[in-house]
Amino acid sequence: MDALVLTLIALGSIALLLLLIIRFQVPAFIALILVSVGTALATGMPFAEIIPTITEGLGGTLGSVALLVGLGAMLGAIIEHSGGADALSRRFARILGPARVGAALLIASSVIATPIFFDVAFIILVPIIYAFSRAARLPSPMSIGLPIAGLMLFIHVVVPPHPGIVGSSAILEADMGLVTLLGCALVVPVGFVAHYTARLLNRRVYTVLPETLARYSEGQSADPGDGTGPQGPDDSGPSGQGETGPSGTRSADQGGGSVKAPARTEPQAPPGTGSVLTIILVPIAMIGLQTVGSAFLAEGSAALGLLTMLGAPPFALLTGCLLAVYLLGVRRGWSMRSVGRVMEGALAPAAIVVFVTGAGGAFAKVLSESGIGDALSGGLLGLGIPLLLLAFVLAALLRAAQGSATVSAITTAGLLASTVSEGGYSSVEIALINLAIGCGAICLSHVNDSGFWIVSRYLGLQVADALRTWTVLVTVLGTTGFGLVCLVWALV
Repeated sequence: MDALVLTLIALGSIALLLLLIIRFQVPAFIALILVSVGTALATGMPFAEIIPTITEGLGGTLGSVALLVGLGAMLGAIIEHSGGADALSRRFARILGPARVGAALLIASSVIATPIFFDVAFIILVPIIYAFSRAARLPSPMSIGLPIAGLMLFIHVVVPPHPGIVGSSAILEADMGLVTLLGCALVVPVGFVAHYTARLLNRRVYTVLPETLARYSEGQSADPGDGTGPQGPDDSGPSGQGETGPSGTRSADQGGGSVKAPARTEPQAPPGTGSVLTIILVPIAMIGLQTVGSAFLAEGSAALGLLTMLGAPPFALLTGCLLAVYLLGVRRGWSMRSVGRVMEGALAPAAIVVFVTGAGGAFAKVLSESGIGDALSGGLLGLGIPLLLLAFVLAALLRAAQGSATVSAITTAGLLASTVSEGGYSSVEIALINLAIGCGAICLSHVNDSGFWIVSRYLGLQVADALRTWTVLVTVLGTTGFGLVCLVWALV
């Protein structure tokens, strides 16, 4: 089929997908499957091959995503229910002192956001943000809360086990260890940018929403355990759906809905900071050790084989879960029944993320097998647009159009899959392409993204002010991350 026709079909498919999700509020899983079937038919794919192609794409993606999202869900749930996030934040604040509370909470948030999805992690920190803002006699929680929210979202889109970066990595067959290490490395400089950009944005005084001001002034912030949370303008958000975070709540990725964090259970005493850090950092260290070891150990050696198993992201996350069960649960007096209930409770809602990501993989497979990916990316590359820039721009445009970082990342990966697989790129370059996609997927958050409503309502921002601050901040962070990715690309 002619490349121009294939390109038009691709654009029509994406437009239809956006229409179904945004206008008609069709669940993302159903919308992606319907559009996959329609795209296959439009490109003339034989009838007998359509369902097997969709099944292959969905199954191939789920093979990588299900383990990571499921284990990440359970790990995040234990940290959340045990009060580990609170303990970590307060400890960092005590270490750095009252004058550096903002920086302390920013550092703590970067650690907390690694295993916990953005919306849940941010809501957990809201009472702490309010408390320290009041102690510093700030007129609103904006100064402390804005950079924390921005950095948490950045981590959500570039660091596994979050579903967007995991899904795109699975489609492009990237080395998850490299993606994890490079993503974590990006967080440090982007954290500085988040801090100083937020300071510039906060030079202006913003009118605080009355309901937020009342809650903030009276010291009655929305406790993550009370089930109250901000809502979009119609209680269902722009698209009437949401993705599920690891702790069993809906993610801010797709739009709307009130976000509720489950009440904590036994025990009530907060865990030690060292225990929480160990649980989060050990899996990252295991993945890093495997990635570094593969560069120095002989191919086929027993040592490399052992490191390959121990450093595989699913095994590393499993280790983190087992550590959490013991350090945050059993050792502190939790019964195994309580621990099991928390972990199992995280799996049911996390299944939504798994299936949406799998459906995105099915759509990506159809785009690849039909030749659309080659036609579209080849045509754009023929215009002289570098592949890395193309990955960033496509993800940013899709993000702006429909609000979901996960859907935009997976769709972009599907469009570029053929070009990447046939381009002879190294494992490091493929990892950087995935990070460029992630950096694009954070940009341009606005009213069709429920994360926009969560941040604006908790920080007390009018819509116009949220566009001036939150949208600008996340776009700056995404662009900064992309600039750093380009720098590394030039060096390798």
